[in-house]
Amino acid sequence: MYPALGVVPELNRLVKQRRDKLEVHWIGTVDGMEQELVERAGLTFESIAAGGLRGRSPVAAVQSLGALGRGYWQSHRYIRQFQPDVIFVTGGFVCVPVTLAARRVPVVIYLPDIEPGLAIKFLARFADRVAITTRETQKFFKPGLTVVTGYPARAELFSSSGAEASEKKAAARQRLGLRDDWPVLLVFGGSRGARSINQAVAAHREALLEVSQIVHVTGYLDEGWVLARRAELSPELQVRYHVSAYLHNNMVAALQAADLVVSRAGASTLGEFPAAGLPAVLVPYPYAGAHQARNAEYLARHQAAVVINDAELMQKLKETVINFLTDREKLQAMSRACRSLARPDAAARLAQEIMEVGTNGD
Repeated sequence: MYPALGVVPELNRLVKQRRDKLEVHWIGTVDGMEQELVERAGLTFESIAAGGLRGRSPVAAVQSLGALGRGYWQSHRYIRQFQPDVIFVTGGFVCVPVTLAARRVPVVIYLPDIEPGLAIKFLARFADRVAITTRETQKFFKPGLTVVTGYPARAELFSSSGAEASEKKAAARQRLGLRDDWPVLLVFGGSRGARSINQAVAAHREALLEVSQIVHVTGYLDEGWVLARRAELSPELQVRYHVSAYLHNNMVAALQAADLVVSRAGASTLGEFPAAGLPAVLVPYPYAGAHQARNAEYLARHQAAVVINDAELMQKLKETVINFLTDREKLQAMSRACRSLARPDAAARLAQEIMEVGTNGD
């Protein structure tokens, strides 16, 4: 989930305490995956042009610069029309034209990853405050600019006790049509999927299904061929292999139902896996700069995950996953370590920072 969506309910609560009304306008890219989620949340979505520069050819870089220029003027028009009290940005190149167009409007940046990318490093000089997930990130910014809030994971993921967590797991499995007496392996690579993860899981599907039920979220591009590979299995194994392109409203249930997850190491892994106490096998996307590798290293260093390089995934995935799913004590120890990193108050802390900066800017 996009972190800002987790903050909106807390912002609304704080604004109501002031007997006021919250109005949120979300600016994203024309072809961004977030539009559907934002509109599902009942928020206004405005699209602008934007483009990244990392790893681009000279021609593509010029095109991206042109898109950023168009995005600046589009953002300037939206900001002038909306007249916001504060602008909240969460990373990516779409934030560059928005932040530059803000001018006298206070800006709060939230960096969900451990290490900032080029866009956030550049934009930090224009920010009134930079909220971060962990203290390890403070070294990338000038002293006094950052505040550690944690990652604003979805509130329903958190459980206050072992009994409550068990009840949520049982209810989630029932919702997804899973048996309660078999371990559950969750596999996903984000909204667009992860081809190498999908290929490795499909290649080892029979061995993995001998010890688990699989909830495999493939992304839209790979759903067809993964379903075809599922159809090659015996009826007994097909029943335990649940394939979907995307889970939409059932993603929380999948996180709660799982005993182990195999995924990329995007920023949400720093918030949602700890909230659910979910041990992970992380496969950082090798072409995403350093941030996914840093996220994975952070969780692995705290014994909440293990890391497999993308190039070694086909060789190492089966043995790694089976070793965890057949060792209940090891899984429980990783779950406890993961849960210890959770910050249930992150959304409230981040909302408070946004309110404070917005109020001071009046």
